[in-house]
Amino acid sequence: MSRVAANLTGAERDELARGDVLAEPGTWRPTTVFDVAIRPVRDLERIPARGAFKVYAGAAEVDAKIRLLDEPFARVRTAEPLVLDVFDRFVVRESGRQRTVGGGTVLDVGPPRAADPRHRSFLARRAAAARGDLPALLIEERGAVRADDVVLLTGGEPPTPHDGWCVAPTVRHAVRDAVHDLLGAFHRLEPLEEGAPLGVVRQAAGDAARRAGAPRAAGLPDTLLDLLASEGSIVRTSTTVRLATHRVALEERADDVRALLERISGEHEALPPTVKELLRAGTPRDVIDAASRAGTVVRLSPDLVVAPSLVDRAVALVHQHAADGITVSTLREALGTSRKFAVPLAEWLDAQGITRRRGDVRFPRED
Repeated sequence: MSRVAANLTGAERDELARGDVLAEPGTWRPTTVFDVAIRPVRDLERIPARGAFKVYAGAAEVDAKIRLLDEPFARVRTAEPLVLDVFDRFVVRESGRQRTVGGGTVLDVGPPRAADPRHRSFLARRAAAARGDLPALLIEERGAVRADDVVLLTGGEPPTPHDGWCVAPTVRHAVRDAVHDLLGAFHRLEPLEEGAPLGVVRQAAGDAARRAGAPRAAGLPDTLLDLLASEGSIVRTSTTVRLATHRVALEERADDVRALLERISGEHEALPPTVKELLRAGTPRDVIDAASRAGTVVRLSPDLVVAPSLVDRAVALVHQHAADGITVSTLREALGTSRKFAVPLAEWLDAQGITRRRGDVRFPRED
């Protein structure tokens, strides 16, 4: 062991205590609860189950309580935080009798709240593990762990994280199965829907992850969905999630689609019925929505859909008036429609990048 002197500028003497550790911020996480492998000294049969103790680790000396688990494991709670690494050694003295009763090795510097049989089995595996095995053991036990926490809790390098998380294979598989089952059922029930609502799928992913042993953590369900998307098994948008194999099959509702097009085309093209009117006429809402997403009809607003041919005529008019631009009034008159349709149609052209607006006049957008 070597000694070194350090000039701690700005630190008062009464701010420092025996056992303090000098380190870069964020490289260690002090703890007051840690799990250990402990053994009694030679003249004792076992560590006392009750009593007040002092734990000596490095240069630190702190009051502690010890809860014995399955031999040779125990949980130590200290009155003051300690900076510990896995496999650090420590000594335990009984405070009242002023005698050394045992010592051992630190196994987990950030244990779960419950020292249940599953956790105790992982303590046994940690005790027999090499340093390089610890990250995988931690991830397997916790289900999902932040990559930064893997370093702090094991001193080892984490596997390649996804969005900052290292996820156990068991959790990935459980989430994949749950999400695939949910989406499969949804697609069978709603074949014309693009996908299930993102919030519903996110909830299912989080529930499946927790059942598989992962923590309840903000952002983890989205990370798990992103993992599935990166594997290519699902497709996620800002509002929906679908199986990668799902395709909206409008041909299965060909009669309804044909009826929809007839109601907004031909003599009705310039002044088609609103969505509410289409629904009253018997057009199913799911057909209107699916046809809009597929481009079979063009949705100008929540209550307005038009035939693509009307949009094609509008685009042609925009280019015909490229020199001087086109107003909503000119567009309305040329199409034989009303402001009820001309205004949202002009705004749709802006939103699609087909036109650019200058005051009340619109010009073709030049890339």
